[in-house]
Amino acid sequence: MSRHDITQTNRAVERLIETTENPRHLYLLHAYNRHRYLEMAGRYEEIFAPEMTVEHPVYHFNLLGRSFTLDGADQVKSVYSEWSKTAQCVFYVDKEDLAVGDTMIVSTSVMYQQTPGSILAAEGIPADHDSMYLVKTAEHMVWPYDDQGRLIGEDVWEYDETVREFIQLDPSDVLTVEQSAQLLAPLIKPLPTSNPFLA
Repeated sequence: MSRHDITQTNRAVERLIETTENPRHLYLLHAYNRHRYLEMAGRYEEIFAPEMTVEHPVYHFNLLGRSFTLDGADQVKSVYSEWSKTAQCVFYVDKEDLAVGDTMIVSTSVMYQQTPGSILAAEGIPADHDSMYLVKTAEHMVWPYDDQGRLIGEDVWEYDETVREFIQLDPSDVLTVEQSAQLLAPLIKPLPTSNPFLA
């Protein structure tokens, strides 16, 4: 049985929610928590609700030796859609540290993303086409928010390549999107009814 538990991926976020008193910071943490759960459940369309995300989000990535930008909702949705089809929306996190300010959330963590071997092989990484892997990376993330508490985008980069690892999964340890959605459904909460950014 896998040592990873997707219901614990956001545990650092939820611990910080319990101790945060600043209303704006608390609202952003709830939005961040909801976003990550929706993404991992394959319910990415809900992330683009107008109260959660700006009309033209921009994501910057520097991962696995590649840098790329997703410019606009259509490009971001395309990646989320692909991840939901291939179960790459399944993430686990170790050792996450979080900080929240008035306009951003910053995270440092060791991240594990479930990824088909065929996709890794297409990138030149030695992998069994028929197997599923966890791609382990050490990541920094900055998520900026606008003056309404809506996500502007994501800046994600791999800061320590020595942590990188491709872990072949036993088929019994592979989590489907349907299983992820079922496990996470009880944890996905609506945004707070009162938005302090609009007060």
